[in-house]
This record gives sequence, structure tokens and C-alpha cells, in this order.
Amino acid sequence: MADIYSILSANYKATVPITKTPYVNVDATKYQGTWEGKYSDNTKFSVTVSSVTGFRAQVRYQDTLGVKYQQVLIKDDSFKVGNSKFTLQKNGHAQVKTVVVDPASGASTLNTAYATRD
Repeated sequence: MADIYSILSANYKATVPITKTPYVNVDATKYQGTWEGKYSDNTKFSVTVSSVTGFRAQVRYQDTLGVKYQQVLIKDDSFKVGNSKFTLQKNGHAQVKTVVVDPASGASTLNTAYATRD
């Protein structure tokens, strides 16, 4: 039994990438507001960013599947909320990538869209 555990632990690798860049305060005016966009399948979404303090923010993500509220940490011009990653491209424009899992087959798809802030 000990051999199984040693094999598992020897072959275990963390899947979370580790970066050495520190969290730094961001310019709140670049993020705050409501961002809207549409995926290639015409699914609309919105991301509302508020209460940006330092590198933390409150985020509300809404699409046809529902609404997610989350406090996020902003690093390297991006943050994650639920199954989505928001990346600031330039002032007023962002890229949003969302992993969608088909409940019937279990297959996952990566949807990429661009959002603009009102």
C-alpha cells in the first residue's frame, strides 16, 4: 500500500502556474464600470466591476446561465470570476474567456469574446 502512495506523490504536479510577480495597486478607473459583450454563439454577457481598492474588486458576472458575485484579486491586468477570465486589453476594452461544460457529454469548450465598457 505504501508503494501506491509513493508513486502517486512522486508523479503529482501542481496545475496552478506560480508567478513571481507581486500584487500591486491598480488604477480603479481602468476597471470600474459595466462591461458588455457577446460570444460567437450570440450569447450576451456583462461584467460589472465595483469597489476597486488596491488590487481587490467586487465583480458581478452575468450571462444566460446565471449571475455570479465574487471578490477578485487583480494581477497582470486580469482576474478570474467563476469559470471566466477577464483581461484588460486597453482602456475601455477587455477580453473575456469562459469555459463552458456541456452537461450531457461533459465536454468543455472555451468561449472567447471582447467586451467594452459603457
